[in-house]
Amino acid sequence: MVGEITMAPGIDEIESARRRLAGIIKPTPLMRSATLDRMIGAQVFLKPENFQKTGSFKLRGAANRVAALTPAEAARGVIAASAGNHGQALAYAATRAGVRATIVMPATAAIAKVDATRGYGPEVVLAGADYQAARHAAEAIRDRTGALFVDAYDDEFVIAGQGTIGLEIADEITPDVVLAPVGGGGLIAGMAVALAARAPGAEVIGVEAAGSPQLSVSLAAGAPMAIAAPADTIADGLATGRLGRLPFDLIGARVRRAVTVDDFEIGAAVLLLLERMKLLVEGAGATALAGALKIKDQLAGRRVVIVLSGGNIDINLLDRIIGYGLAHAGRLMRCTVDLRDRPGELQRLLALIGEAGANVRSIRHDRTRRDVAIGGARVSLELETRGPVQRQELSERLAAHGYLIAIES
Repeated sequence: MVGEITMAPGIDEIESARRRLAGIIKPTPLMRSATLDRMIGAQVFLKPENFQKTGSFKLRGAANRVAALTPAEAARGVIAASAGNHGQALAYAATRAGVRATIVMPATAAIAKVDATRGYGPEVVLAGADYQAARHAAEAIRDRTGALFVDAYDDEFVIAGQGTIGLEIADEITPDVVLAPVGGGGLIAGMAVALAARAPGAEVIGVEAAGSPQLSVSLAAGAPMAIAAPADTIADGLATGRLGRLPFDLIGARVRRAVTVDDFEIGAAVLLLLERMKLLVEGAGATALAGALKIKDQLAGRRVVIVLSGGNIDINLLDRIIGYGLAHAGRLMRCTVDLRDRPGELQRLLALIGEAGANVRSIRHDRTRRDVAIGGARVSLELETRGPVQRQELSERLAAHGYLIAIES
């Protein structure tokens, strides 16, 4: 039925959403990974919503909301607050339907997401330092203009649209466990409703970022809650700071546990997907995988679906994640070496590094530091290595040739 749903969405509303979305979104078939099977000890299936138009699952909910607008609602135009993905999705869906859209984004939003949102044709307003501040600004514009506010997660049509992911999973397999990232809760709420009807034996687990743990806080309180501190995580799509009322009502009897992962675990999952599966995902998109790796002992031998919710990552952030990941794996070595400041010494040092099979990524030569002896110099190096064994061999090689080396990471 076009218009407002007076009750929380059930399986019928999710099936209706699937019909509305035909030809707008593309179903994302499950992917297998022998690497993840081995690492987790389970049959692992990936749901790659990063392949979706606009780069995330958000298109499902936004397009369903736009498709269900009454003529009067469409004439008012739509407005939303978004850290990026919901805004891109609503902008695309509204422009496609000929509906005026305004997207309010935090001033701190990733440049790539701001540019991509503008590219779909809406008016983009930057306001506030985080999602909740942008939301307040969007509500003020709504009150002034009369535009219809489309919530990123606390909306019946949006939740029903996200729930179509659960239908697609159940169409392909009967899972034992499904892990999904949680910010405001719209994705996991819709999926939980769909899976309860189509794969009732599946356990649905929410994975949250440690910097925005509203799911665990809400489950503990028995009510939708906001976190006390400002949300702060590289998974910016999950940094809502609070769980939606309607998602919590739907999650209540269907999702009983949350797994919390920190930014280092999320970053490692981003790098794993990029290097081993050739999949580019954002922080929020990799969060469910980070959760699966964290509780792998509890998943062993089971049929596990991991939702990769989106792929709109800021390239500057990706560069930092790659750098950290390489350093953590022992494949990026940062160190300082003290040597005598005389002709040929730097060349000799670099020759030893090359003979050891390491590659110089960056170098800085400083002869004026107050903590370096007169007549000496300190060289700061960033080296690419094959792993911890080569790092150790290189350190020993330099020490054997009389160099004082200090490893930073």
